Amino acid sequence: MSDNNNDPAWERKLIEKLVLDTVTEQRRRRRWGIFFKLVGFACLIAVFVVAVDWGGGDHIGDGKPHTAMVQLSGVIRDKGDANAEHVLSGLESAFEDKGTEGVILLINSPGGSPVQAGIINDEIYRLRAKYPKIPLYAVVEDVCASGGYYVAVAADKIFVDKASIVGSIGVLMDGFGFVGTMDKLGVERRLLTAGANKGFLDPFSPQNAEHKAHAQEMLNEIHQQFIDVVRKGRGKRLKETPDMFSGLMWTGAKSIEMGLADGLGNVDSVARDVIKAEEVRDYTVKPNIAEKFAKQFGADMAEGAVGMLSRFSLR
Repeated sequence: MSDNNNDPAWERKLIEKLVLDTVTEQRRRRRWGIFFKLVGFACLIAVFVVAVDWGGGDHIGDGKPHTAMVQLSGVIRDKGDANAEHVLSGLESAFEDKGTEGVILLINSPGGSPVQAGIINDEIYRLRAKYPKIPLYAVVEDVCASGGYYVAVAADKIFVDKASIVGSIGVLMDGFGFVGTMDKLGVERRLLTAGANKGFLDPFSPQNAEHKAHAQEMLNEIHQQFIDVVRKGRGKRLKETPDMFSGLMWTGAKSIEMGLADGLGNVDSVARDVIKAEEVRDYTVKPNIAEKFAKQFGADMAEGAVGMLSRFSLR
């Protein structure tokens, strides 16, 4: 017989050893788990530090002559990056810099909120009047449509690429009707309102002729405001055609022929050949991660509350 078998306590010792080894292994795994969690957290912090815009930049008011640029990119809406607050904050900084020889508003937008576009348009005129010696030019990249063009017409001149998409001078109001689907599913709509028109354009109710007519009247009014803004901004340069304000879009080359734009150009060529200040400094306000999360969260909450309602849009 082995020594272990002669020892009456060998089984207990073996169990104690197994338990001790198990505890040791668990502690080792826990330490490694904590280590990897700390490494992961450190990586997350590093990504956050890199991604966050801490402000500053190369335009620190050194007085050196340059062209100031502000970007308007994406859908124009109050909760997005392309909102009036961000665009105008960038433009204010650009005009205030003593070294600014001219300002470029770089536009790549399909449009969006007529209110946000209108605010930017109005404020551009104010800035141009406040700083009459500093020209502001709109430079179009891929798209300058609807609300994007609403903003662009406030500039001294509009420069485009020959293949840019320009125009869409119109207003739309979109939504869905689910009445037929509800009937097929056997779903009954129970809508209670205080006010005869409080259920205006409810997508789960049959379309009301009076509500439709009222909505069309509002669309026509906003459309006329858009037309007036274009005529004011472009003046005698505009060569009006029957379909100019119909919502159609044209290439950059065609838009020049129609007087919707002034010439071909990009940021570098306008800075170099028009403003005569080749160095371009970017004054675009870029929200940090926390701001973007907060705004997106607010936007999602708002859309969830009013998602069933149609909305006006310069798109």
